[in-house]
Amino acid sequence: MGSDGSWWTSLPRGRVVQLAGVDADALAVSLDPLPADAPVVVTYRPSSTASQAAIVGEVLDLLEDSAVALFPAWLPDAAGLIGPNGANLAAVRVLASRLAGRTSHFGPFLGDLAARALTGGHSKTSFPPEVRATGLTRVLEAAYDRADVVLLVEVRAPLPVRDEHILVASAEWIAHRGGFGGVWLVGSNLAHVDWISVRRVTLPDDVETLVATAPETPADEKPDLPTGLTVPPMAGRPSPQSAAEQLLEKVLASREWAYGRAWNQTVDLGLLVSVVRVDVLWEAERTVVEIDGPEHWQRVHYAADRRRDVLLQTAGYAVLRFTNDQVLGDVNSVVHQIEQFLTARRVP
Repeated sequence: MGSDGSWWTSLPRGRVVQLAGVDADALAVSLDPLPADAPVVVTYRPSSTASQAAIVGEVLDLLEDSAVALFPAWLPDAAGLIGPNGANLAAVRVLASRLAGRTSHFGPFLGDLAARALTGGHSKTSFPPEVRATGLTRVLEAAYDRADVVLLVEVRAPLPVRDEHILVASAEWIAHRGGFGGVWLVGSNLAHVDWISVRRVTLPDDVETLVATAPETPADEKPDLPTGLTVPPMAGRPSPQSAAEQLLEKVLASREWAYGRAWNQTVDLGLLVSVVRVDVLWEAERTVVEIDGPEHWQRVHYAADRRRDVLLQTAGYAVLRFTNDQVLGDVNSVVHQIEQFLTARRVP
């Protein structure tokens, strides 16, 4: 397919599909920033394949945590409600009920989820799995203003026969009973499961070139990627799954000199260059700050980062890169370096 179309439009909706001939990291690069016509692609790395109940439960718990972190994007009328006092809790439930009345949301679930988001509580909603799955799918569709949500399951290593069957059975439950637009399995082939659809995916030409030319990462330098779930970045806010981004924003918010920043913005570098997404942008100062997690040391991500840096720098942007460990280990040092750089860029 190359650059001729959107490959996801050829995949069956509401089905479990194994994507063949595609690198998991290359797929992630091709979906960042999330194309305008793509579904919300939620990436999941299982922590265990002990049972179907364990996998489905983990996915739903992580999806709910993500939905809470994205509040109030899916309930915009609640944007002015701050703090878990009684009046606000009553108001947020009313707003959730009103939204459910004019949409396909299930009111009681939406109200409980909104109340949890407002209070910052950790206990999950107490609805049956089918209700939670469907409700969370609709919440994510509303938050990102997309028609579908797809779960992308990364299988990073070959699995025993039993674990393959458990993983696929869990994926089928999520696809068929959870209201998802589909479940895509990518990474190691599931050699012992022959009843699911296998589709070959060809990524855009520039990503295919990146994969072909990216140097291999030495085996002893490959990072251990964390298990869990990742939702796409949302413009205007740090990633809900990144403790480093959350901490950096908390500190920047207290500094007067940090005005003008915007999180997770797309930058259009011209007609002949793809749009790129950056973690933090100071547009007036033409300055970009990137916060790199362990996935950025994977060969394709690393090569994509270098390519983006060159494109941004050619367009006149400065790019500062810090790792998660640098931010979490000494955030004040990172903030001081950003301050020094921005101050120098602001000198007339």
